[in-house]
Amino acid sequence: MSFKKKDNQTYYNPIRRAILTHQMIQPGDKVAIGMSGGKDSTSLLYFLDKISKQKRLGFEFEIVPITLAMGFDMTITPMQNFVEELGYELDIVPTNIAQVVFDIREERSPCSLCAKLRRGILYKRAKEVGCTKVALGHHLDDAIETYFMNFLFHGKMASFDPISYLSKTDISLIRPLLYVEEKQIIQFVQRETLPVIFNPCPVDKKTKREEIKHLVDGLAQSYPDMREKFIMGMEQGVADNFWAKSIKSIDKEQKKLN
Repeated sequence: MSFKKKDNQTYYNPIRRAILTHQMIQPGDKVAIGMSGGKDSTSLLYFLDKISKQKRLGFEFEIVPITLAMGFDMTITPMQNFVEELGYELDIVPTNIAQVVFDIREERSPCSLCAKLRRGILYKRAKEVGCTKVALGHHLDDAIETYFMNFLFHGKMASFDPISYLSKTDISLIRPLLYVEEKQIIQFVQRETLPVIFNPCPVDKKTKREEIKHLVDGLAQSYPDMREKFIMGMEQGVADNFWAKSIKSIDKEQKKLN
């Protein structure tokens, strides 16, 4: 693997900033990385491996790569070999998620159920192997797309959190790639020829999120600094900026409901 001077500015510094700013990883943590075989989780493993081994956070932490066998007809050998080249053993968890979602439930909008099942199994396995954190490969564009999906479909002005504590499983979910753009990840994967597994899901690239992705790309063409402004807004935003309802109006609405 090669290293270029700009890699610190483009990748390692933003990842380090995200981890330290939001206290995602502590000394001695055992961090599970959810490996899907896609570019994001593969890059995440690569970057966290280097950050850990080179002590870029000033301390060491342990990494456990975990992947779920979804039940699709696919080979994960390239991902498995990549994980082993970095010095880890890929923990493969068998599941019947594909059968449940598409054959048994026959979901018309399968993504929500699929994500729920995947999260539950991943968190359970992470806990079983002694992990306190689960790292996912969500990047800056994912955060922006989630914001617009919440806004346009649910009337909520919010994205996902950098770190979320899950009380039911006693696991903290972290997103170290939060300040890295998707196009930067794509460039790195292509440059280093990292393995990317084809996603055989029948609804891949056919979701509402894909529509929002095009919307965000269009906005970025008109406003090139929108991603930086999004980070600024999420970090500096306060509740005082929202339209708070008065107590009287809330009481009136409750009386109407009763």
